[in-house]
Amino acid sequence: MENDDLDRTLTLLWRRKLGTPQGTRGPKQRVSVDEVIQAGIAVADADGLPAFSMRKVADRLGLKLMSIYTYVPGRSELIGLMVDEVTGEVPHPPHEGPLRQRLADVARHLWDEFHRHPWLLQVESSRPWIGPHGTERYEWQLAAVEGVGLTDLEMDQIVTTIGDFTAGAARTSVLARRTAEESGISDEQWWAANAPILEKVMPPGAYPLAGRVGTAAGKEYNAVGDPDRTFRFGLDRLLDGVEALLRRP
Repeated sequence: MENDDLDRTLTLLWRRKLGTPQGTRGPKQRVSVDEVIQAGIAVADADGLPAFSMRKVADRLGLKLMSIYTYVPGRSELIGLMVDEVTGEVPHPPHEGPLRQRLADVARHLWDEFHRHPWLLQVESSRPWIGPHGTERYEWQLAAVEGVGLTDLEMDQIVTTIGDFTAGAARTSVLARRTAEESGISDEQWWAANAPILEKVMPPGAYPLAGRVGTAAGKEYNAVGDPDRTFRFGLDRLLDGVEALLRRP
């Protein structure tokens, strides 16, 4: 990516403070950058990022393909703008209660966001765009652990670990929902269809641990799994670790 595109994208991210940069190519702009970003979000919500294209965004706005590039440098830059935009769509509530509650709120906020916009889990970049909403999010997350006795690096690591864990758990949850929607059958129906064959290849006693634990889980979940419950369980264990860290000598 050229430096000019980097500078232009950062300016677009901070456009509400710096002003929207004007395009230098193509015809006069007929819509706003905000409208392009919202159109991109709508396309990603409907189709996901693997099928996301600049042509679909242009079609949604009634524009020619090349005119989109008068608003944003390219596809990856538009996705960066979209990510920052949805990051700021729900206000971050004031932190209340003990540390455990504050960190649980941080995780739940992300969990809800991933389920509103599953395409966020498909963004392929280890270098996030530094925009205003992302920066405000990071500030809010850090405020949850400020003043509890952690070093600055530990604060960053805890926030990052909670974010990574939540993304992984949300990915499993979103995939389970998508599988049910695309297949048209519930987990209960799926088990019923597979049971006859499984009974033949997995006779009683062949897999004693898997059989015992799997039966208990199946009866409890009445499904292949319970992603929301797994998220809550994993988050509790993660927060147990944070509290143990604070009890160190």
